[in-house]
Amino acid sequence: MSITNNKSIVQITGILEKLFEEHFEKKAENIEALAVSGSDRRYYRITHGKISAIATYNTNVAENNTYFYFTELFRKHQVNVPEVYKISKDRRAYLQQDLGRISLFDLVTTEGYTEPVRKLYHKALAQLARVQWIAGREADYKQCFSAKQFDEKAIMSDLLYFKYYFADLQNIPYDRSGLISEMELLSKDLGRVQPQTLMFRDFQSRNIMVHEGKIFFIDFQGSMQGPPQYDIASLLWQARAQLPAAWKEDLLNGYISSLTELHVPRMDEIHFRRGYVQFVLVRLLQVLGSYGFRGLLQHKAHFITSIGPALKNLDMFLADHPQTPAYPELRSLLEKISSPDMQDKYTTVASSEKPVLAVTINSFSYKAGIPKVAGPHGGGFVFDCRGILNPGRYAAYKYLTGNDEMVRQFLERETRMPDFMNYVYALVSISVDDYITRGFEQLSISFGCTGGQHRSVYAANQLANYLRTRYNLEVTVAHTNEKKWVLGEENVDA
Repeated sequence: MSITNNKSIVQITGILEKLFEEHFEKKAENIEALAVSGSDRRYYRITHGKISAIATYNTNVAENNTYFYFTELFRKHQVNVPEVYKISKDRRAYLQQDLGRISLFDLVTTEGYTEPVRKLYHKALAQLARVQWIAGREADYKQCFSAKQFDEKAIMSDLLYFKYYFADLQNIPYDRSGLISEMELLSKDLGRVQPQTLMFRDFQSRNIMVHEGKIFFIDFQGSMQGPPQYDIASLLWQARAQLPAAWKEDLLNGYISSLTELHVPRMDEIHFRRGYVQFVLVRLLQVLGSYGFRGLLQHKAHFITSIGPALKNLDMFLADHPQTPAYPELRSLLEKISSPDMQDKYTTVASSEKPVLAVTINSFSYKAGIPKVAGPHGGGFVFDCRGILNPGRYAAYKYLTGNDEMVRQFLERETRMPDFMNYVYALVSISVDDYITRGFEQLSISFGCTGGQHRSVYAANQLANYLRTRYNLEVTVAHTNEKKWVLGEENVDA
């Protein structure tokens, strides 16, 4: 990676701060990097006193233009989305309304299935109906970024995503030719489902913010023409939310009732509900494909922990709908994939059943030397992170550490750290699997870099999170050079 590219990366925060100053006529006092998962967009919260805004930087101008178009369309039709305050001349950076930190997902997972939360779900679906049936009447689908329509090809793509990134990783035998033929028939059948409206595409509770008692939608860049049932399925069958069956039925009924208030032309409700069931299945499989790709291949802990609930969702769906899917090879494969044994494989064991293996992970500076291994048998791993570009070379990161979100984003996006960590996960997992089977009690792992502040700290934290999530192990993390971290105006070695 060239120095020029890295200088432009460091300048991003400067570009966003300038945009903030131009709009509010106030200098930014604080800029906070916000966590992102699968997106290439970068989000920051910029503040000055009580003034706060979310700043976004994305080099994909076409995607940005789609977002700006749908923002204007939704706001025109009284759909709550964040106001876009200012857009840079090159349309790569923009400033928008700060809706706070609380999503509908946060509320349902912390407060539980309470009446206020249920009412918020009803509000979300009422707003969704307005997106689909009111804004959708006027939508120019040429403005869509990724795809213009959720048609037969898009449905087949979702089914293949599940096949390649989840099913094929489970070592479950099946008739591959037969499965592909059935998927083609299913996608052809669903591609003709009517009605077609404006489809949000990723309508799940993490993309629904709760601000001052109101529902707001975010991350709607993927909107396209498609069946409205898909969005409803995405929200009601979200794996991590695990909504009760009674809620799902009540919320679906509420959505259908809301169409009357919007003066939507009369539709065939039986046909609509039949299509809804079919698209629940498609969404469940698409989600498993995503979890397989992000979790099993990219080793991202959050997605690994989501696989168990997703399999439980699929199992419940199959039990409730013995005739769906009406394809024998696909049905057989899904029953095997959602079996109790498979659910157990991806469900974190109870604390009382924790393996006896305890893992100690250190970050260290090579200037101070490799930490000594404690324990009866010694051994373990030492990984040298100095082959990864050091964020500490750049002023924006020099006084931060591997604990900071901005450093995490730099290492994951601008260096080969993701490749490095994938090798680490694979190597360490071999020993962990064996040690647990043999009843070993201790494993030591250390990560070193020049200053023991950025790369090694990040790596130690990531591995600890992975092992706790994947194996439910007792993991102790020690940043051995913490007292010498450069957090002020001092020089630091590159």
